[in-house]
Amino acid sequence: MKKLLFIARSVPRWVVLLVDLAINGASFSLSYFIVKQFEFHEILRGHFFIYTGVYVVMALLIFYLMRIHTGIIRYSNIHDMMRIFLAVALVSILYPIAVEFFVSRRYHIRSLNMPGVLIVNFFIASSQLVLMRTVVRGFYYYIKRTATGSKENVLVYGADTEAILIKQAIESSSTNQFVIAGFIETDASKINAYIQQVKIFHIRALGTLKAKKNIDKLILMNSQLTGPEKRSVIEKCLQVGIKVLTVPPSDQWVYGKLSIRQIQELRIEDLLQREPIVINDQNISSELSGQKILITGAAGSIGAEIVRQVLSFNPATVILVDQAESDLHEMQLEVEEKYPEVDFHIFIASIRDRNRMEIPFREFRPDIVFHAAAYKHVPMMEKHPAEAILTNVMGTKIVADLAVFFDVHKFVMISTDKAVNPSNVMGTSKRIAEMYVQSLSNIVQNKSVETITNIYNSWSRQFIFNAMHSKTKFITTRFGNVLGSNGSVIPRFRAQIEAGGPVTVTHPMITRFFMTIPEAVQLVLEAATMGKGSEIFVFDMGRPVKIIDLAKKMIRLAGLVPEEDIKISYTGLRPGEKLYEELLNSHEKTLPTHHDKIKIARVVPCCDEVVMEINELIGISRHGDDYALVKKMKELVPEFKSNNSEYEELDHAELGPALLQPEAAY
Repeated sequence: MKKLLFIARSVPRWVVLLVDLAINGASFSLSYFIVKQFEFHEILRGHFFIYTGVYVVMALLIFYLMRIHTGIIRYSNIHDMMRIFLAVALVSILYPIAVEFFVSRRYHIRSLNMPGVLIVNFFIASSQLVLMRTVVRGFYYYIKRTATGSKENVLVYGADTEAILIKQAIESSSTNQFVIAGFIETDASKINAYIQQVKIFHIRALGTLKAKKNIDKLILMNSQLTGPEKRSVIEKCLQVGIKVLTVPPSDQWVYGKLSIRQIQELRIEDLLQREPIVINDQNISSELSGQKILITGAAGSIGAEIVRQVLSFNPATVILVDQAESDLHEMQLEVEEKYPEVDFHIFIASIRDRNRMEIPFREFRPDIVFHAAAYKHVPMMEKHPAEAILTNVMGTKIVADLAVFFDVHKFVMISTDKAVNPSNVMGTSKRIAEMYVQSLSNIVQNKSVETITNIYNSWSRQFIFNAMHSKTKFITTRFGNVLGSNGSVIPRFRAQIEAGGPVTVTHPMITRFFMTIPEAVQLVLEAATMGKGSEIFVFDMGRPVKIIDLAKKMIRLAGLVPEEDIKISYTGLRPGEKLYEELLNSHEKTLPTHHDKIKIARVVPCCDEVVMEINELIGISRHGDDYALVKKMKELVPEFKSNNSEYEELDHAELGPALLQPEAAY
């Protein structure tokens, strides 16, 4: 039986057609007998065999022309059933005409009580044909369930079309290892009802179902992850120890069918997703379409996503700049595969090399620059402050200066929430980079010959001339941690859970803002579109997430129990790390924009002398004296207070008069 069902391709179509004709003939005969009240003498005198034969011939023609026999019975659905009803109805309508013209007139046979027979036959024939397909389909799935060994009992979230699609897709898969034990709903009006012989249960029954039916998994579409009802179901599953699996929306199924490989475990990234962001694609398209765009850090987490989203807006040329050879090569392969028609160029370079970086600017003359290249790991930069300055500050300075020299239309810098009231070298380096970009924007706007000449005396006269005529708009975007970025906490927790623990958290009270990478880049593009120059755009990061809660949820998502199956240990704050991140400091406030998730930070203004001080800072970074370097950083950014760092002693020393005293926001 197993071989017949699963190895054979399907029953030959002519066999299905013969079975359908046999059912039609038998049902017509029964209808004839019923109308004649089983008076066999009258039946035989009434030319029963001729009438039945004509009906079978009519059914053969209609069923063949409508291709009723071509559907695979095990996959029959409501549309197949409706086609059967229509075919039987057509036979019933055309049959009296055929009898009248081809039988009664030719052979002078007296007419049968046609309406009575056909009405009775319609109900008998159609119901028997549908019943045959239903029985075969049910028998197929029953044998399939019992013939393929033990399977897991699972639940499906919802009681709608999506839930039914999931059930049908799982049951029709040849590699299926699941048995649908029930549907889970929060709508009380649907509870205890049935869908395709499967009961609908309330969310409150999850614990009972886990114990009685040995339920370990719940399946839902990943498009259902947003919204309070879905969240409550997921939270309840985690509480009772039921793993959550997701499947993509049906329009993403392979060749219209769900592949078992597409059933994935719910990730913490999915759980932290918020309502989708609505951006103005038309404005972004008008800004990027047909433009030459240069992206630094194009192989990094943010830079790569900028590349993907920018390419969707039909730019004229995209230049991908990064120093990571392998990652840039992978990015090149992805772009070649997904966007073969796009004119793009790969350029391996360090943003710290001015001569090297000048080449793509000179060759391609970009209209827009997205500057995402940076060092970002706090503990690493705390140990290597010179590298933080040379890359995050000097590298930004080089790219920004080149943007002015080649009259780039817009320069968009990717910053971080760690630049606000920084407690570490990395955050401070990004704040200084922000200050340089702001100062350069002011210099370009004011077009002071004396200031430009004093600051850029090492550059050519051509640069000074270009700076005087440049219309470059400098825009900064500031946001927090992104989910799934290279080196982020989530991949680390996942690896620790897979290894059996312990999961290490620095402090029980530490919190962070989180945003998905696509969400962050969407807002970057929107901010770049609306930016007029000199703004620092701050993104709505939602509510901060406690890292300990994040760790516990990830353990539960793996089907394990925190502190029982996987231990959690506290390692203490790392160098430069603080408990809470901020998006604004006490001297800043925001102004609204047309997008409710993007605000403009009104920051303390920078003076032109900042540029000279930054040049001095870069000079110090080359001498190998980390304490002198960090001391200068604290002079430039007075709010920089080291936390859990060897540089804390500098906060208690006399720093002298700071260059930038906090001023009231305006």
